[in-house]
Amino acid sequence: MAKAKTGEERLLAQRQEKLQELRASGWTYPNDFRPTHTALELNEAHAEQSAEELADGQVRVALGGRLMSRRVMGKSAFAHVQDRTGRIQLLVRRDGLGEEAYADFKTWDIGDIIGAQGVLMKTKTGELSVDVQEVRLLSKSLRPLPEKYHGLTDIEQRYRQRHVDLIMNSDARGVFQRRSRLLNCLRQQLEERGFLEVETPMMHPIAGGATARPFVTHHNVLHQDLFLRVAPELYLKRLVVGGFEKVFEINRSFRNEGVSSRHNPEFTMMELYQSFADYQDLMDLSEELIREMAQAVLGGTTVSYQDQEYDLQKPFKRMTLTDAVLAHHPSLEPADLSNRELLAGLCRDNGVDVDKKRGLGGLLFDLFEASVEEKLEQPTFVTEYPLEVSPLARRCDHDPDFVDRFELFIAGREIANGFSELNDPQDQAERFQAQVEKRDAGDQEAMHYDADYIRALEYGMPPTAGIGIGIDRLVMFLCDAPSIRDVLLFPHMRPEAG
Repeated sequence: MAKAKTGEERLLAQRQEKLQELRASGWTYPNDFRPTHTALELNEAHAEQSAEELADGQVRVALGGRLMSRRVMGKSAFAHVQDRTGRIQLLVRRDGLGEEAYADFKTWDIGDIIGAQGVLMKTKTGELSVDVQEVRLLSKSLRPLPEKYHGLTDIEQRYRQRHVDLIMNSDARGVFQRRSRLLNCLRQQLEERGFLEVETPMMHPIAGGATARPFVTHHNVLHQDLFLRVAPELYLKRLVVGGFEKVFEINRSFRNEGVSSRHNPEFTMMELYQSFADYQDLMDLSEELIREMAQAVLGGTTVSYQDQEYDLQKPFKRMTLTDAVLAHHPSLEPADLSNRELLAGLCRDNGVDVDKKRGLGGLLFDLFEASVEEKLEQPTFVTEYPLEVSPLARRCDHDPDFVDRFELFIAGREIANGFSELNDPQDQAERFQAQVEKRDAGDQEAMHYDADYIRALEYGMPPTAGIGIGIDRLVMFLCDAPSIRDVLLFPHMRPEAG
C-alpha cells in the first residue's frame, strides 16, 4: 500500500504541477523587471498624504517582492508584497488588469515573487496602497511558507532555515540590519581616528595570537598543514613593525572548541593596534567606541538587555583581577592568594578541573573565570592579569608576575580583551618556549613557537597597545539577544537527525 502523503507533500506536489503548467504556457523565470521604489521609501514619503493629494499627484511606482497575503473579493483583491524594507498593500482589480491577467493572479501562491506596477492611492481605511495596473510572476515558490501568525516556532529550525526565518520574522531581519549599522559605525569611527583597515591571512602555518585549539587543514601542493586563524594578532603586529602605527581588522576567526549560547566555532572580532599607546589608552578608546556603536544602533546609550537596564553613558567601572576575586570572596585575605592549596581548593569548589602544573597566577585566573566573570553585570574593566595566562602582554612595571592587560565585561560576558603589547623579543621568545613546554605536556590550547614573529620583533616594534572586541557578543547585548545564534545568520549546528 502506498504511503499517504502529508499535507506539506500534497502542497509541494500541487505547486510543482502549477510550475509545469506555467512552463507549458511558455513562462520562464524572467529577469527584466526593475523596481523603482521600495516599500519603506513609499511609506516614508507618502504615508501622511491624503487620498485626494495622492489622486492629484498620480505617483507611478514599480515594486518587486514576495507575495505575503491575498484576499480575493470577486472582481478585486487586496494583497501585501514584501521587499527588503518592509510591506505595502496592493489593490488588484479585474478591470485594471484585464480578465486573463486577473485570473492568473488568483492562481499564484503565497510566497511567489511578483512585480507590480501602478499608482499610489489611499484606501477607505487610510492604508497606503498601489492601485495595480500590471502584475507579473517573477519566481515560483515551490515550498509553502510557515503559518503567517507563528512563523518558524521551532527555534532550531529558525537557525537551520534562516532564509525562511528572515522572510517571516521582521525582528530577525532587524537584528542583522542593526549588526550592519554597528559595523559601519565602527569602521567610520576608527577611520576618523586615523586607523587603517587591513586584511591578514586566514590560513596560518603556525596557530598563534591566542591560547585556543585550532582547526587544521592541509595544502596539497605545498604538502603543508595549515591552521585556520584563532586570531590575527601576530600578523597585525608585524604591520606595526612595518610602520603602520594604527591598524585594525574586522576578521573571522576560528576556534575548535564547544558550541553554546555564547560560543560559535567561527566568530567575528575587531582587532586593532595603536603605537605609542598603552592599555589604559585603549580602555578609554573601547569605552568611546561602544558608546558610539550603541548610539548608531539604538539611537541612545541606554540599553535594555534581558530585563536589565544599562547606562553606557556612565564611566565604566575599573578594578584589578585580584581586587575582583577578593570582592567576590569576602572570606579571602590578600595573603591567601599566595596559598596554592587554598586557591586550588576554591577552584575545585567552583567546578574547575585543576591542573597540577598550574601556577598561582593560573589558579587565580581560573577562580576568577569560574566564580566572578558572570557576576560582572554593569560595564566593568578588569585589569592586571597574571603573566601565566597572558603570553603576549607586557609585564606590569610594579609587579612582574602580572601584565598590563584588561578585559571588559558587560552582562556577565567578556566583550573585549586588550593589553600593552610585549615588544621585547627576548622576553617573547622565552614565553613562546614556555608555551611549547605546555603543549608538550598535553595542553592543546598552548601556543606554538613562532620564530618568524620573533624575527619581526627583532627589527623593533614601538610601544604599542592592542584590543580585540567580540562583535557577536556586542551585537547580542545591543539587540537583546540571549544566544549568539540569534546574531549569526548561519550559526554552526549539529547535523540533522536522519
